[in-house]
Amino acid sequence: MDVVGSILVLLPLILIAFVIRWVRIIKQNTDKQVQQNEIIIDYLRKNKLHDES
Repeated sequence: MDVVGSILVLLPLILIAFVIRWVRIIKQNTDKQVQQNEIIIDYLRKNKLHDES
């Protein structure tokens, strides 16, 4: 029963660690996506200016 008690004590800590890791991965992916979107918007603006000339 001591093993089960130890697992129950550690389970919330492990879950919190996984949630923090998951949020960090989502944040990194969001930052990459924002950067890619900025590059695409820049490209589209330059293309629009080129077409208007």
